[in-house]
Order: sequence, then C-alpha cells, then structure tokens
Amino acid sequence: MKATVAGAPVSYGVFEMTPEGATTVSADDMLGSLADAGYGGVDLGPVGFLGRGRELRDRLAHFDLELAGGWVQLPLSEDEAFEASLPSLYDALRVFADAAEAGPGRLPLPTLADDGSLARRANPGRGSEVDSLEQGAWDRLIANTERAAEIVRSAGFEPTFHHHAGTFVESPDEIDRFLADVGVDLTLDTGHLLIAGGDPVDAVSRWGSRINHLHLKDVDRAELARVLATGGGMAEVWMSGAFVAFGQGDLDLESVMTTVEANGFDGWVVVEQDVLNAPDVAIDAFRASRGSDQQTNRAALRRWA
Repeated sequence: MKATVAGAPVSYGVFEMTPEGATTVSADDMLGSLADAGYGGVDLGPVGFLGRGRELRDRLAHFDLELAGGWVQLPLSEDEAFEASLPSLYDALRVFADAAEAGPGRLPLPTLADDGSLARRANPGRGSEVDSLEQGAWDRLIANTERAAEIVRSAGFEPTFHHHAGTFVESPDEIDRFLADVGVDLTLDTGHLLIAGGDPVDAVSRWGSRINHLHLKDVDRAELARVLATGGGMAEVWMSGAFVAFGQGDLDLESVMTTVEANGFDGWVVVEQDVLNAPDVAIDAFRASRGSDQQTNRAALRRWA
C-alpha cells in the first residue's frame, strides 16, 4: 500500500480546543515521540505550533517527518462570517507553503471543515434534529466551499473536506449530499463518522473514489454513548477518553484498511486519538501515556503501511 502514516498534535492534547493556560507537550517532544514510533509525517495542529518558515522546515527535517495536512475551519454557511474568516485560510496556506519548500515526497492537504453551530456542537450526532440547515444556507455552504477550494488550489495544494461532528456536514446523508454538490474530495474520519451513526467500512466502500485523505480513530462506543446520553457535547467527548488506542475500541480496523487498500488509496493516513487534557494535568505522565498509545497505533498499521 502506498499510503504514508502520520501522527497528529491532537493525540497529545494540542489542538484548537486545548484549555487556555493548560500545560502541553512541546512541539519537539511530540515530534520526537512520533518519530520514535515510526511515523512518516505529522498533521499541523494549531497554526504556529510547529513554527513557520525555516523553523518549521528545520524542525520537520530534524525528526525526518513531513507535513501531512492541517485543519482549517470556516463558517461556510454564512457569507459575511466566511469572508471575515478568509485571512485564517491564507495564513494556514502560508505555513503549508513553508513546509512545501523542502520538496516533500508527498504534499500536505489543507483540510477544510465547516464551523457548524453551537446547537450542533452541543449535540454531536444529532445535528439534523437540533439545527437543520435550510436550502439557502446549504447553497451558501456549497458555494463557499468551492471558493475556499479554489483558493487552496491557487496556492498549489489539493484541498480535502473533513466531515465533523457538530458541523453541518456530519451524518452519512449530509456527506452524500455534500459530495453530490461539490467538487472537493473527502477526509474520511472514522471516529466522527461513528459519532454520527455511520459505518466506517461501509463508508470506505461507498465514498472510496472520493476519499483523498484518511483520519483514523478508534472509539469506545460504550463510553461515547454514555457521554452523549448525559447530554455531553464535543468537549465532553474529547475529555472522556472515548477515543482509544487501536484494538481497545470498536473500530474494525482490519476491514477498514483492507478495503482502503483494495481501493488503491495513495495518500496520507493520519492517526488521531483526540484527547482534551485538563489544565492541571501532570504533563510527564500524560506525555508518556500519549507516546505509548501512538506506539500501539503505529504498530497496528504496519501490515498495510
């Protein structure tokens, strides 16, 4: 299989939702942990976390890692808010360009995503019930996705779109509708698909020709169901430990990867084990636990990549 396996800062508690003032694993410590585990790349994480320009290139080169992609969240269904968010897209693209100057073997994929709504983020997996999107807003979402994709392509990169719990492209039906309406391929995220009631094995068969980026997560579905049943939103899901190391949850990894391989997938496979660490976390123990899980995750994928 031609895929390249990458890790992600979110597996070490570093992402846009990390609590203000929380102690986090440093960029160098995280990259060292991923390199030791045998990963070939890393996702961007919050823009600037891995550095910019020469600092970014030198850091990646030191650990023999390439940049796999990175999250760019945009309020796609609201024209005014979308326009106001475009500087964040251009900023992220400058960082992708910084990394690409090193001439990587595989370019990173800017990973576009919708912003969703407060109601949807508070009710992951039930978005269409709590906050359905009327046709005009859907049309804006499609048009703004196409515009964002054009900006990405003009910068020399191929975009990908991430369906995500708590957004307006969450459920399998919403993903079907999105792919029918827009010329941007899909980041399939097994964890977020499970939250939305989808089947990752079916998804790989159903959307295989449109999947150009893969985010792999294993999920403890009993813990996930407990959090959702008590009214938990995405923050509570991330804090609960529902995302577990491969083999400790309910993802049929073998069937997913065998189908991905049969489809001839040739791209980045990004391992994500989302965790939201508490502000008072004991960082050394936390880092050790995160590193151990990423060793387990990388080992589980060796038969395919």
